[in-house]
Amino acid sequence: MTRSAWYIGCREDEVGEAAILVGDRARIDRIAEHLESPHFVEENRGLRTVTGVRAGRRITVSAFGMGGPIAAIVLHELFDLGLRTFLRIGTAMVMPPAKLGDFVLADGGVRGENTSRTYAPIGYPAVADFDLSAALRAALVKRKVSWRAGIFGTYDGFYTEMFALSAGEKQMIDGLRDEVRRLGLIATDMETATLLTAGRVLGARTASLCLGTVDGLTQEKIGAAELEAQERAMFEIALDAIVASLSS
Repeated sequence: MTRSAWYIGCREDEVGEAAILVGDRARIDRIAEHLESPHFVEENRGLRTVTGVRAGRRITVSAFGMGGPIAAIVLHELFDLGLRTFLRIGTAMVMPPAKLGDFVLADGGVRGENTSRTYAPIGYPAVADFDLSAALRAALVKRKVSWRAGIFGTYDGFYTEMFALSAGEKQMIDGLRDEVRRLGLIATDMETATLLTAGRVLGARTASLCLGTVDGLTQEKIGAAELEAQERAMFEIALDAIVASLSS
């Protein structure tokens, strides 16, 4: 009997050998342009998925929206369908020495969110898979882009922990920002530590590569033209790395 996923709505014969997880559902159409013979899975609950071929390997790309809870659901359902390699790509707020427009690769993550705690106690480390990370490093070097590797901080509250909309929120967020700098974290996001923890507990290889689109100190955002160009580069880096990791 062919299994199917509850929320993402795809069957096990519709997924590939590995998965790339993205936030923005609009990225599914854009990354599909980098795949051969893309097959779009029927959308369910706003979750979009496409499976296509890259260098002879079938790769699935699935969009989870925003936040650790739904990102973990998408990873967990794809794991249940047989996938064992996952790469999260997306955007992050960067802190020095990483700068706006840099690619940031997570060696691991601080578990400042709550979803990962349903998979493992807080003392369990959120660590990226070594071999998949090595493939990403090689792809980044080959592409000759500006990048940094280090520890991410993952949090649930975007407007209460990362990006201030008011003076009151800025005062509250400044305390966490000081802690992020003290710990030497290079980026903050809402999913990386969740996925690294859930993936490792389940028995999957998991890694995270993001583009620095917001400066964590000034809250300056990346320009639209640079974002578009860097996103295309991120797709190529991610696909090349995940194929290389499957071949090693």
